[in-house]
Amino acid sequence: MKQFKIVVEKHPDTYVAYPLGLKGVVVGQGDTYEAALADVKSAIKFHVETFGPEQIDVDSPILEAFIAETGVSV
Repeated sequence: MKQFKIVVEKHPDTYVAYPLGLKGVVVGQGDTYEAALADVKSAIKFHVETFGPEQIDVDSPILEAFIAETGVSV
């Protein structure tokens, strides 16, 4: 069993989840946090089964993940 750090975003009408440390684009979504997490877990499994375990970026393991917010003048 491989552990992944997952980012889950809450949008006005849905939740979107994506893993860190995986090559390629893998996204899950759902009406709830739990549904988005279950969907992204399924998507990760499918991605690795389809493209192989080399899609897991083991050269640079993510020890921690942080979410930050900052203002930028645009």
